[in-house]
Amino acid sequence: MKEAIEANRVLANLRGLAAQIPNQGVLINSIVLQEARLSSEIENIVTTNDELYRADAHGDGQTDAHTKEVLRYREALKFGFEALKDRPLTTNLFVDMVRIIKQQDIGVRRTTGTALKDAAGEVVYTPPVGEALLRDKLGNLEQFIHANDGLDPLVKMAVMHYQFEAIHPFDDGNGRTGRILNLLFLVQAGLLDIPVLFLSRYIMANKPDYYAGLRGVTEQQAWEPWLLYMLRGVTSTAQQTFDQVTRIRTLMEEVRARVQREAPGIYSKDLIEVIFRHPYTKIQFLVDAGLAKRQTASTYLQTLASLGVLSPRKMGREMYYINEALFAELVR
Repeated sequence: MKEAIEANRVLANLRGLAAQIPNQGVLINSIVLQEARLSSEIENIVTTNDELYRADAHGDGQTDAHTKEVLRYREALKFGFEALKDRPLTTNLFVDMVRIIKQQDIGVRRTTGTALKDAAGEVVYTPPVGEALLRDKLGNLEQFIHANDGLDPLVKMAVMHYQFEAIHPFDDGNGRTGRILNLLFLVQAGLLDIPVLFLSRYIMANKPDYYAGLRGVTEQQAWEPWLLYMLRGVTSTAQQTFDQVTRIRTLMEEVRARVQREAPGIYSKDLIEVIFRHPYTKIQFLVDAGLAKRQTASTYLQTLASLGVLSPRKMGREMYYINEALFAELVR
């Protein structure tokens, strides 16, 4: 109970702070990519921060397979977040999201012989088999998610996450889909307004304990250690994200004041928001935001580069203007 109270308190602080950001895209587009990268890294799908943000800004798919898969994780998360406005968390939504992650027309697992192994190749868990049985268990999970049972939502999230991973409903993508569900459940429960929480950062830093906790419930019904692990993860990552958002807000205000003072002819609040929406900015971003036509947008970015606010870097045919301070903050 003490851990749940503290986790709820810190998460409420994060929710309140995030609500003060004037443009939510600053958080969803940039910070969520770090959740996507770390959640994928848990599954040994690894990319660099530089490649990830460059590929996201470039937008033409010209990158390696791992980076594409990380970007699809964020796409699935954003899809689920938007879907919650019209539909609840259900098996059909789970399927839609794993299809985005894997870019395959997959559904609830029908294959037999599925077994989860440790690094030494030893089988540590054999999930249930058969589509009918899996759908029955997923139906039970849906009932638990939506039951008005008075459970603390964070405790419920931890139980839900275990249950989903134990069902292991898909041939691949279960871990990432399950971690997306954590964030969406917090939004559905009203504990977050947008899915901005680095829970995968805690899991990645405490990976052996994560898998030991899941096994402990399966093999020994050791629920308390698992619940405490997840609650402490929420407390830790909510505080880290709160601190990071605070630093980004401070950085934005410093840049806003400087540009307004030193380049008043190009200054606008919208311009500052655009260069903080993504660490890699290009002319098209300003055009798409309706700030200027291409030639004027180029002048704006060159002026910001002359002030040292952005760093120009040519990659292929495209010129990028990198917000080095924002990039350093996102990847710290």
